[in-house]
Amino acid sequence: MELLSQISRKQPPLEDVREQVREIHDILLSESRSIRETNFTSIHSDDLSLLFELYDEMFFDSQLGPAARANDTPLSFRVSKRMTRVGGTTTRYRHYRKHGPKWSYEIAISSTLLFSTFYDVNRTIEVTGIECQNRVEALQRIFEHELIHLTEMVAWGDSSCSQQRFQTLAFQFFTHTEATHQLITPGERAAEKFGIRPGDRVRFRIDGSQFEGFVNRITKRATVLVEDQSSPLYSDGKRYAKFYIPVSLLEPMSKSSR
Repeated sequence: MELLSQISRKQPPLEDVREQVREIHDILLSESRSIRETNFTSIHSDDLSLLFELYDEMFFDSQLGPAARANDTPLSFRVSKRMTRVGGTTTRYRHYRKHGPKWSYEIAISSTLLFSTFYDVNRTIEVTGIECQNRVEALQRIFEHELIHLTEMVAWGDSSCSQQRFQTLAFQFFTHTEATHQLITPGERAAEKFGIRPGDRVRFRIDGSQFEGFVNRITKRATVLVEDQSSPLYSDGKRYAKFYIPVSLLEPMSKSSR
């Protein structure tokens, strides 16, 4: 299998990796119809497809794509607004066919985390152990991480970034030293910019009416629970109506004593 020969290759010099990564960075900016600047504000699944073709050519000798798409199985890409904790995911789907199972693969990237980072919270951003200066660099590090997941899934049928094999491959191909990211989450941004955290009591207004409750969760919006006797019963023995409110529209009151 040609892909396995690419996996077993010797590690290239660090400067060669950096040069290839920078070349992909520049091509993305010049050819993408969405990503026109390093701190882009729009991204499309076509951008991920372009990234894949560039990485496949430069790092996998154009062997990863054909291996993932063997036997007419699809490889798809998705931009997710709902992923608020993980920067990316790679999923292997099993499809049952008359002559046996087939596999398809999907790489998804979180636009929510990318757009929350390099915006209005200033701190050092590291992804996979590498400091990133802008969203394009962060996108590349996330995508590289997912490419290692895909490589393992295609070659061995499973993948785990907590295992030695993954970590060795991630360093061998892309000089990654960590399997985590430090992108700005909606929860961190809510705490930093608005002083609001899960458990805090808040008030807000809707259609001229004021409500008070506590923040149960923060994703793209805050989930606020307001006591209401006609609403579902929760495990604390109280009934709450659930509201999804932009954090910027909440007024902090005090910490919850629940």
